[in-house]
Amino acid sequence: MRNRLEVSSMSKNTPSEPGLVLLMFCCALFSLNAIGVGHAQHEGEPHAGLHGAPVIGHDHQGSEASPAVWEGSTAGIAYSEQNHQIAGWAVILMGLAEVSHVMRVQSLMWARLLLPLAMFFVGIFLMVWSDHEAWPVGHLSFAETFFGQDYEIVQHKFFGLLALAVGSVELFRRLGRAGHAAWATPLPLMAIIVGIMLFGHSHGIHPSAHKIAVHHAVMGTIAVTAGSSKLFSGWRHPVTGPAGSKWEWLWAGFLLLIGAQLLIYSE
Repeated sequence: MRNRLEVSSMSKNTPSEPGLVLLMFCCALFSLNAIGVGHAQHEGEPHAGLHGAPVIGHDHQGSEASPAVWEGSTAGIAYSEQNHQIAGWAVILMGLAEVSHVMRVQSLMWARLLLPLAMFFVGIFLMVWSDHEAWPVGHLSFAETFFGQDYEIVQHKFFGLLALAVGSVELFRRLGRAGHAAWATPLPLMAIIVGIMLFGHSHGIHPSAHKIAVHHAVMGTIAVTAGSSKLFSGWRHPVTGPAGSKWEWLWAGFLLLIGAQLLIYSE
């Protein structure tokens, strides 16, 4: 009888699963606020160009901006915002696919393939069009793009390769070709890794550097929380199994939230 009372007491004092995730999310947001304060101290300072001159965020005489002033130019901002919005629609598609999985809707069984297909699209898109000046659409060579000094470009290409690799794993999983539980871990680990990398992802010399840093920090926070939720869920039940857990609902919801964040991204 005493053991039963002790177990009951422990269960009452243990936070629920959604509460734990919300606690993690609030802690991450607190860290985000501290980062934002640090960036705000430098907001408004002029950004030096290659020769010490401030970078002006517009094209010269309406022509396409040169590589030195591409970041922050009218064309550069439009290119970056469009890329983020395209990625946002793909992530929303992933989120809707995961919602259909959690609900175990029999008529939407085919939707389980939307996530890996959307990841293939994002991976190819990043590999080709992530950066205006990078290979294969820009003036930089293959070696300069993948092994150069521009950390932003290297990160974009890494994200693309990661999306293609994890998308392949998920496609095999959802086709029943990779049934071991270990194959379920690359997807949430990718979300966590990308989320952490977003905290250090910058667009170089940019007049809206602080705003971009806040956008990326928010997306990084949500991505880390989403990946953690996915890891907790285990996601080992077949598509035809019982309804998904609360952790799976959180994972799908956070994916939709990341997609919405990408759609409203602006510089």
